[in-house]
Amino acid sequence: MPNTFNSTLKTFTLALGLVLLLAGCKQNSSEAAFDNYHQRLTNVLDIDPTPIPNTDVLPLPQKRDLNQALPDIRIGLLDAYELRQCGLFQLIAERNSILGKVQDKTRSLQYELLFLNGLSYCLTQLKPDSDLVAELTPIYQQKQQQLPMIFWNMIFTGEEWRKQLTLGHELVDSEKNSEFLTSLSAFSYVADLVNNNVTTTPTPIAPALIENKYQDLLHHQQQIYNSRYIGDLFYSLARTTTWLNTITAQLNANQDLILCGNNMNQQKAKYLRNVFYKFYVADIQRYLAHLDSQYQQIQPVLQQIHQQLNQAPIQVTPDMQGYIDAYINGEAYRQFHQATLDHVKFWQRLFKQCNFKVGQ
Repeated sequence: MPNTFNSTLKTFTLALGLVLLLAGCKQNSSEAAFDNYHQRLTNVLDIDPTPIPNTDVLPLPQKRDLNQALPDIRIGLLDAYELRQCGLFQLIAERNSILGKVQDKTRSLQYELLFLNGLSYCLTQLKPDSDLVAELTPIYQQKQQQLPMIFWNMIFTGEEWRKQLTLGHELVDSEKNSEFLTSLSAFSYVADLVNNNVTTTPTPIAPALIENKYQDLLHHQQQIYNSRYIGDLFYSLARTTTWLNTITAQLNANQDLILCGNNMNQQKAKYLRNVFYKFYVADIQRYLAHLDSQYQQIQPVLQQIHQQLNQAPIQVTPDMQGYIDAYINGEAYRQFHQATLDHVKFWQRLFKQCNFKVGQ
């Protein structure tokens, strides 16, 4: 009896492992749509499909190569006691605490924004000729100069934000629009913060009145914690460009196999037309439009952030500049758009050559 049980258990474990393995190897549905489209076209042409090459992408550089070193500027506790009258003491005490010294990048930015406001407010409340004003003014100026770099460090080295911008290895799922909207909302909020605190100087408010002002920053941090949607979107642009360029090149190379004209058998051309409508228009074109729309929504937000932070003395490595040019400044999108146009042009030529009417 025990032997039978052990044998059954081993068989079940093996079967379960096989199921999990097959599930892990399941092809991405969007990638499968391109594969199906490619296979259908080559079946009509009676040729072997050209192997799809790997897609070379520019990765987000390592944290150590992106982190902007900042000198630690602190106010001594003796001075801090004198700041109780304008509400800054509590912020300084929090920063000097053990927990304050191990804040993540997002909470660190939140603190710096509150601290800058508090400093600015104190400077408006203290007597202009006081020794404390003379001490706080250069600290405020240094902190204000550091703010773009603090934003940079959060976006590109903070765990949650960095994960969003790290390229994935599969095409985005067009059904997961809520993930995109969550990411777009988070980066739009950051763009507004940059605009309101770096590009312009906000009017200071009493610290006690704004202690919860930047809680939305922590909310967005939490919302994007388990997602890397923007990076997957960047990868999807590059990967679909590879697919389109490969398929278009194969169609152009086999143009002579497609017969069109008077007194010619246009059956193969008609089959290709069917594939175009059934698989490209119905699936691929809709997916490409989905990528196009999402990128055109997120790209201006990321570019605005980068342009406003780039005015500061931020050290950008050549690898990071390549990443910025490709995904933030739009070179990957330009290639994607060109690949889409080139593919559509093939079909336009075929329809014209075979005298096919669009929609029939």
